[in-house]
Amino acid sequence: MDTNRESTPIYRIRFHGRGGQGMKTAGRILGTAFFLEGFVVQDAPRYGAERRGAPIFAYVRASRAPVNERGVIHNPDLVIIADETLAMIPAAEILRGVTGRTVLLIHSSEEPETWKERLAFAGTLLTLSTATEPGDIPRFRFAGVACAGAAARLADVISRSSLEQAIRAELRHVGAAVMSKNLEMALQSYDLMAQYAGRVTPGGEIAADTWLRPDWVDLPFEDAGVSAPAVFTPATSEMVKTGLWRNMRPIIDQALCSRCRLCGVYCPDGCISIDMAGYPHIDYDHCKGCLICIAQCPSHAVRPIPEHDGKPEGGVK
Repeated sequence: MDTNRESTPIYRIRFHGRGGQGMKTAGRILGTAFFLEGFVVQDAPRYGAERRGAPIFAYVRASRAPVNERGVIHNPDLVIIADETLAMIPAAEILRGVTGRTVLLIHSSEEPETWKERLAFAGTLLTLSTATEPGDIPRFRFAGVACAGAAARLADVISRSSLEQAIRAELRHVGAAVMSKNLEMALQSYDLMAQYAGRVTPGGEIAADTWLRPDWVDLPFEDAGVSAPAVFTPATSEMVKTGLWRNMRPIIDQALCSRCRLCGVYCPDGCISIDMAGYPHIDYDHCKGCLICIAQCPSHAVRPIPEHDGKPEGGVK
């Protein structure tokens, strides 16, 4: 083996967001755009069985030579946080493996200096704001594609035409109107990052003898006659506050509610209870923000608001 060969530069990019915000799609778009520019590419999401609202991430590697690394990126060149509320959830691990040369991009309307102080991050931190007005719901809906467009420009090896071609390839099933909006958001972000083009640079190849070993977790195991492990302490799921996963909050307008109870019937987690008068109420500690209740409500009494707007006053629950 030639140990004197030059290290091959590899772009290592990680997208952090919530289920339903398009992080997997963002990774595929960026990966396809790299591929169209002649790069060897890996792109993959990382998430469990959770649904909409759970913290997830996706990652992309791109190089002019074969990429021999596998698995999660632990030493990113660029970390993109599509949902700023993840900064308050340690389990999201948005800062895992960042160094002084890592660039952070946060989808937020707040100033970069505010985030640098909040995260105690001394390196390059940029913000991307795609909101047109307070509480702008579309900016959450297109967060993934907007971040993909910004990442493409920050690397500065992906042309505008390759980005557009990648979006058309990965979103060819969405229809003309939705495609147009995705292109608009992605290219807008691409242009917004023009002054920072090339700020993200590829890191060197990692020697195999320096790879991190897996973080094994030892679980206590008791003797079992047939199969194991088993759950010895049932009925503990209520202790997990899955409301932290939510980025959009469903609210119920009792003035429009017909008390049909369909929202409670279709709620997959049983988070909607019915009071003695027949009106539904949402348990926000455990509502994950899947928004199935909105799709099933025949009277359109349930609508979404951005989670950071909180609970409104008046006749809305």
